[in-house]
Amino acid sequence: MNELIGLTARALRERLRRREVSPIELLDALQARIDEINPAVNATPTLCFDRACDQAKKTDLASLPLAGIPFAVKDLMTVAGVRTTFGSKAFENNIPEQSDLLIERIEAAGGLVYCKTNTPEFGAGANTFNEVFGYTRNPWDTRLSAAGSSGGSAVALATGMAWLATGSDLGGSLRNPASFCSVVGFRPSQGLVPADPGELAFNRSSMDGPMARNVVDVAMFLDVMAGHDPRDPMSLDPPRESFESAALSRHVPPRIAFSKDLGVTPVDDEVAAICQAAVSRFSEFGAVVDDDHPDFSDLQEVFQVDRAFSYAASLGSSLDTYRDIYKPEIVWNVEKGLALTSGEVRDAMIKRSALYARYQHFFDRYDLIATPTTIVPPYPVEQRFIDRVGDHVFSNYIEWCSIAYAFTVVGAPAISIPCGFTKNDLPVGLQIAALPRQDAKVLAAAAALESALGIHKQLPINPKSPS
Repeated sequence: MNELIGLTARALRERLRRREVSPIELLDALQARIDEINPAVNATPTLCFDRACDQAKKTDLASLPLAGIPFAVKDLMTVAGVRTTFGSKAFENNIPEQSDLLIERIEAAGGLVYCKTNTPEFGAGANTFNEVFGYTRNPWDTRLSAAGSSGGSAVALATGMAWLATGSDLGGSLRNPASFCSVVGFRPSQGLVPADPGELAFNRSSMDGPMARNVVDVAMFLDVMAGHDPRDPMSLDPPRESFESAALSRHVPPRIAFSKDLGVTPVDDEVAAICQAAVSRFSEFGAVVDDDHPDFSDLQEVFQVDRAFSYAASLGSSLDTYRDIYKPEIVWNVEKGLALTSGEVRDAMIKRSALYARYQHFFDRYDLIATPTTIVPPYPVEQRFIDRVGDHVFSNYIEWCSIAYAFTVVGAPAISIPCGFTKNDLPVGLQIAALPRQDAKVLAAAAALESALGIHKQLPINPKSPS
């Protein structure tokens, strides 16, 4: 392995600033690593190294915030001149002329796009496979799922094919792959990271966010992603203190809640025990950890109506044209959205407001809450989704992600960090969340616990293919 591949993004930034290494050298190291590793995991199906090299030669990047660090882009986000399929056969030959506004923002900060990472069709479903590129495999055991929908980004990070990557998250799509691959994925507060407004400029629950191998690198990447963009009417100004500084402080607040299930879902016993053992280590920083959680009554109705509404808005007009192409989960979600009544939408909005009020009051007693990120360890890659845990049968293909999307519906920041391994050596992630706009608090505490656990030091790895 090239020595550069094992460095953190933050260490690379310092070398680039001191001109001890060039962006071209980093791109060469990545290309060699992808040539070696990607055939086993299928995480980076679309490469654009020529474009990245051209960008690197046009500008002196060393003085910019990212200083020329290459970053991988989830294939739900457009990059000008680069094949962008959204994981769908309907767009398998799509080459956009304009980049997503977030890509423009990161490139202006000195980042270099060199690849697109695999994703399920339109990001639907927490397992990364599609009819264009096939399955993305978990590097800890290539027989298993990398989760989704940012599975390609998570695998690229875990295996040294990326130092930084973009992800997006509606039902846990940043956090679930991070958990399954032992990397870090952060869903920011609603509006912190600007996005192309799309069809629902004033009612968008999905968020783009940073992924990396450690919390400080995620915070560094978030600093260039966050901020107001006039094209996104819901985007926010960033805080005065940088997220990187907050993460480096490793400050742990005194009152932390832990819940193995948030009262909304069954959870694998081994996963719950690993997470509880990890969160108990906050006591080393003087924090008191209690078993408690907010009242998430009506979560399923609120999330499923909001999700269906968004699918109807974005894909409803194309359903008749592409019904035979879209996977069945997409068709189901769009049809559910098109069939919603005004009363159902009204009731879900009212219940969402009440749910948020209960969530907010919970933090009168606590600073943070921690849970398992995912309710099971990685499962066979050919299995489309988790349909049951124990005696509980889930009602649809996304319900098994309830413990993640509970924080989506309240617009909260939530991070997944590696916290341990099962008896079969499969990664488990711990989710940490707070009130909206308290992203820095989440990052600081997550960085402290990450340092205590030390699991991030195991990356990057070569894919493992047990017989």
